[in-house]
Amino acid sequence: MNVDESRSVVAGLVEQIAPDVDLTSIDPERDMRREVDLDSLDFQTLVEQVAEATGVEIPETDYPQVRSLTGMSEYIAAHVPS
Repeated sequence: MNVDESRSVVAGLVEQIAPDVDLTSIDPERDMRREVDLDSLDFQTLVEQVAEATGVEIPETDYPQVRSLTGMSEYIAAHVPS
């Protein structure tokens, strides 16, 4: 899975969690929790759904790396099991 594919997966999951958000209007480099107004439970749900969809488990210690759409997409692409 490359970065574009992982970005598509993450975007789809974010849209499920926050259906009223227009992802084209957010800055993919900024913290998704602020850009999309995700609370901590929503963010945890996103992380769990990413793991389910991609097989990539994101430990809490890596959350700073995956806070943005770009960061999460790159993280997934780098860690997806082959």
